[in-house]
Amino acid sequence: MNNNVLPKPVEAMEIEKFLPHRYPFLLIDRVLEMEIEPQKRLIGVKNVSINEPFFEGHFPGNPVMPGVLIIESMAQAAGMLANLDAELQGKRGELYYLVKVDKARFTKIVLPGDQLVLEVIQKRIVRRMGLYECSASVEGKRVASCEILCAGR
Repeated sequence: MNNNVLPKPVEAMEIEKFLPHRYPFLLIDRVLEMEIEPQKRLIGVKNVSINEPFFEGHFPGNPVMPGVLIIESMAQAAGMLANLDAELQGKRGELYYLVKVDKARFTKIVLPGDQLVLEVIQKRIVRRMGLYECSASVEGKRVASCEILCAGR
């Protein structure tokens, strides 16, 4: 990867310095890569464990990760991109809220044991509102995608 701005992966304990989420709602385990040129882009990982509390009810005997939590994982990856970018610029990151989800598509189910690879590309920032193109994949196959709009506060 050209212009990799992360000297090493960002691990779970460090992610907690940037995001307000905590277990069981912290849905990004590691940031593998980030670049700022030619576009702002981040690759993160969510390890999907059978111990996730949502599997108890979604669905008993046939555990499937809920689509809304896949979208939330992508949104948290976007939050990491925004916060890490702010830190690189010597600024303090903001708290970001999910404002809008567009073009959400789910193409495969996500099961316990899967590793969800999250890719987020910043499309634009206008007046503290960020538009991100997001995708999630398992073993190189896309399982979900969407566009999200986040507002900084």
